[in-house]
Amino acid sequence: MSRPIEIVEVGPRDGLQNDPALMPTGVKLDFIGRLIDAGVRRMEVASFVNPKLVPAMADSDDIMARVPRDRGVKYIGLALNERGMRRALDTGCDEVNFVMVASQGFGKANQNATPEETAALFDRIAVLAHDEKVPVSVTISVAFGDPFDGEVPIDRVAILAGRAARAGAMEIALGDTIGVANPWDVRDRVAAVRAAAPDARLRLHFHNTRNTALANIYAAVEAGVDVIDASCGGIGGCPFAPKATGNVATEDVVYMLHRAGFDTGIDLDRMIETARWLEAEGLKHPIASMVAKAGGFPTRRAS
Repeated sequence: MSRPIEIVEVGPRDGLQNDPALMPTGVKLDFIGRLIDAGVRRMEVASFVNPKLVPAMADSDDIMARVPRDRGVKYIGLALNERGMRRALDTGCDEVNFVMVASQGFGKANQNATPEETAALFDRIAVLAHDEKVPVSVTISVAFGDPFDGEVPIDRVAILAGRAARAGAMEIALGDTIGVANPWDVRDRVAAVRAAAPDARLRLHFHNTRNTALANIYAAVEAGVDVIDASCGGIGGCPFAPKATGNVATEDVVYMLHRAGFDTGIDLDRMIETARWLEAEGLKHPIASMVAKAGGFPTRRAS
């Protein structure tokens, strides 16, 4: 199975935004450099939101001004509104990721907007990215369940995906923001989104809150999804979702995919080294990754 699977590294943004340790800008740039050395070529590094609400992302403009531009890496910036979209474009993001929300409870907590309002806003501001010829993607947050409202109807997710595609999103991500998805639900929601947006590239974003992320990624890959978000060390979480825990660990995902014969372009040993650096020096607290603790597949000792 040599089919390529693209890993979008979200550690420098989604991974750090809710971490109790506020990583200094220089250390963030070191983190980004280590990820690049491990083979990451598409990475979310900035979030253009109110720094008072998400202090860990207050240096996003500075980060974008200082990331290496000669390494063949596409840098993604997150935007929730028009101001964020304009900032992302002004700072030279290679791609802007806009967030639609699939449920009202989380939408009001995270963006102070309903699902319809986030879709209508994207209709209006996507043209800003199109005019600059910058690719824009859409993540549908809480696509599998909302911490305040509970179940999220699959039809609503499909409708939002259709809206995103018609407004020009080059890729649509389903976000399991609070880590409640299961593999069968993944299969069904991928199918529903494909029916609503047949020409859109799909990406899946899982948090490992209930230890199902790898099973969900397996289901997504089996359903034909070729792009997966992951975070080095399994760090992350959302400031506006109660009990939110980290993203699925990049090295855990890469290990599983490589053992199955898929090609991610990522050097597993270098990613494990980066996760261990993150724990010991970058954040200076334990991380959730299992492969960072155990290492890769044991090599046979010479007899």
